Amino acid sequence: MKTVALSLLVASILVLGVQEVNAQTRYRTALGVGIDVGDGPTLGGPQIKHFFDGTNAGNAQVLFGNDVTVLGVDYSYNQTIRGTNGLNWYIGVGPQLAFVDNGRWWGGDDETYIAIRPAVGLEFKIPSAPLAFHFDWKPWWNLSNNTFFEPARFTLGFKFTL
Repeated sequence: MKTVALSLLVASILVLGVQEVNAQTRYRTALGVGIDVGDGPTLGGPQIKHFFDGTNAGNAQVLFGNDVTVLGVDYSYNQTIRGTNGLNWYIGVGPQLAFVDNGRWWGGDDETYIAIRPAVGLEFKIPSAPLAFHFDWKPWWNLSNNTFFEPARFTLGFKFTL
């Protein structure tokens, strides 16, 4: 009888532990579309986000629009907001390359711009579906070709989680 009771106790603890781990798990990888809006051109394109562990993630995107193509990668630190189911905040930063082809907003030249983009935002993963959405403030700090800082830039993302 002791063996049966001990086995049930151990099984119960394992089940509760697995449920707790699953409740904290976001997703491992997500594929989607990113939209970059604000002062200047609106850009859009594919993106991928991958969690290396429970809080650290990498994001890569290719954005197109108004005679420019932007390649970017970002690191982000992610945390769950207590008392919510699927809502996280994050902060991050990453380098960006903008390839311009006679871009009107970019000064009309064929040039490559190097920038750093910090990000602060919210992401919501729908608990019952493989979908996630994000919104962040992501200013553009150009480091080359007439250095400038554009604070009024934001991104929206729609992702399918794997």
